[in-house]
Amino acid sequence: MATHAQGRRRAQTPLRQRARAFVETWIDLFARHSIPVYAGAIAFQAFVATIALVLLGLGVLGEIGRTDVWYSRIAPQIHQRVLPKVFGGIDQTVQHIFAHDSSGLIAFAAALALWKVSTAVRMCMRALTRIYDVGDDERPDWLRVAVSVAIAAAMIVALLGAILLVLVVRGPHGGLIVPFDIARWIAAVVLIGLAFGLLVRFAPAEARAKRWASVGAGLAVTGWIVQSLLFSWYLSSLANFKTAAGSLLVFLVVTAYFSIASIVLLVGIELDELLRKES
Repeated sequence: MATHAQGRRRAQTPLRQRARAFVETWIDLFARHSIPVYAGAIAFQAFVATIALVLLGLGVLGEIGRTDVWYSRIAPQIHQRVLPKVFGGIDQTVQHIFAHDSSGLIAFAAALALWKVSTAVRMCMRALTRIYDVGDDERPDWLRVAVSVAIAAAMIVALLGAILLVLVVRGPHGGLIVPFDIARWIAAVVLIGLAFGLLVRFAPAEARAKRWASVGAGLAVTGWIVQSLLFSWYLSSLANFKTAAGSLLVFLVVTAYFSIASIVLLVGIELDELLRKES
């Protein structure tokens, strides 16, 4: 009865008043849970980790003999969007990686990526503990570090697996190519969703139920997909990196991408928590 009465009162509330209450609620949540602060810290760690992951991916491509992925799929996209000398420097670096044994690079890049991603996970731990209003995180430091490293390792494996599925795995020819491509993209999204489901469930001081962890991860992954599509459209349609100012704009675009992705993550989890409390 109470729930029905509340729903009826909500329906009778003017739209403008409900919109104002919605905005005020989110302004309060952003301020009370320091979402912009934590999002900035997570974005910085993710930016550095991405550099390590790029080096790791290039090293893996060289070791498994799939340098064609660079020549046929990645290099042409970069070449047509940056200054020739900028591309020349990038291409020379990649050629050097492919021409030498990459085992040392893979080990270094993997360690650096694990360190930076686990640092980002610990930032998420602090943010999620505040969002979930569970008080102080009383876990000992060694346990928080161990949990963050385990989650980071799962996330790195999932991200690399998703990238390999999209860029490296070859599908059958003929009529099966479209179903295979659809299945490949679905598998990549599922991998990322599982990794961030682990983050949402086990990063905070108190583990969340599976149902709500899956909702939070789903919201975040959906937001990232939409954001990535918008950034991809911007890069292919509007961005011009073939000038001096455009070359500097690359860093602003990448920084904005990670900042928005971090906010999407925290907002998705915040919305997840609001839904859990209302239910």
